[in-house]
Amino acid sequence: MPDRDGEQIISIPWAMQMKAVSTDDPARLVPVLTGAILGCGGWVLSRGANDSGTVNMLFEFERQACVDIYSVLIAAGLELSQSGHIRFTELCQCTRSHQRECGAEIASIDLEIQTYPALHAGGAR
Repeated sequence: MPDRDGEQIISIPWAMQMKAVSTDDPARLVPVLTGAILGCGGWVLSRGANDSGTVNMLFEFERQACVDIYSVLIAAGLELSQSGHIRFTELCQCTRSHQRECGAEIASIDLEIQTYPALHAGGAR
């Protein structure tokens, strides 16, 4: 879509921000998610964790891989927020309905994961 100066503006209609929680340790979660996303043909643009256990990942993928990406996030033990599940479902359904027109388009996810590794280790009862 051109702007008022006639220059092309690139927009990603499926640029989404999502939140999730995990009981996995960030030191394990980051490489597992990175490998899973790369294994589905995605690109990890940035990743990191802070001292409070929050993991941030920015990644992109072709829309035709949305079901695979959604599946590996769940398989990695993430519990997406309700809105995250809804947005991913919308993306998958829309892509399925318009595969020929949009399958190669790029989707972008800015994912924030709050980790609680002590719960996984049995620290909270």
